[in-house]
Amino acid sequence: MEPVLAVTIGILFAAAIYMMLRRSIVKLVIGLMLLSNAANLLVFVTAGLTRDAPPLVPPGMSMPAGVVADPLPQALVLTAIVISFGVLSFAVVLVHRAWEVVRTDDLDQLKETDT
Repeated sequence: MEPVLAVTIGILFAAAIYMMLRRSIVKLVIGLMLLSNAANLLVFVTAGLTRDAPPLVPPGMSMPAGVVADPLPQALVLTAIVISFGVLSFAVVLVHRAWEVVRTDDLDQLKETDT
């Protein structure tokens, strides 16, 4: 399963970089979204794909019984999802406002409006 996910992550990173190099600001935002998803998948794959028990400590014990899943990658990815959703929503509002003012999504034409 890891080789399939490694290829998928590579394709997502390549597509994200390709989209971010385009001249359209909408494609830049889509590339940022793909990049964040690829990074989240990378964290999951490097942490190891195991289906173990949740890390819950039973009453009266100091450690969980048996093999448990590592909760750290899950917490990191959950935090990254929330942050990337906030950045994505801000970028969408920014793109919408730029479209209202300039009526274009071309980054070269947006640069001309700075002066």
